[in-house]
Amino acid sequence: MTVAVAHQVSATASLALSHAVEEAKFRGTDLAVLHVANSALDADREEAYRIGVSDEIERAVGPDADITWKLHLQTVSGDIGDAIVDLTNRLGPDLLVLGARRRSPAGKALFGSVAQTIILEANVPVLVVKTS
Repeated sequence: MTVAVAHQVSATASLALSHAVEEAKFRGTDLAVLHVANSALDADREEAYRIGVSDEIERAVGPDADITWKLHLQTVSGDIGDAIVDLTNRLGPDLLVLGARRRSPAGKALFGSVAQTIILEANVPVLVVKTS
């Protein structure tokens, strides 16, 4: 059993990560952190990126938590929402935690919504954590 969280470098994603950690603790499961970037990273940058995200995960999990976690770092040239859905469907977690922020209707129409794609297309239950 696993709780997954869609992660990026943002305050909303950090909030989702905190909720995912709590959900994993409550369920007694592992944590999978799905981080998708939309540009190719060279080996040095990818390692630095991996270390930075891993540090954030360690802070969210805390030093005394008994949670096993794994970072799934992937780069894509296409749609991030589709990539997260594909990764989620391959991993098959029990729950996907996702951060969302309020967007105007015009913003959604012009740019689409990664959160909307994930909510509608994922084959697992999705817990949406929104900023206040």
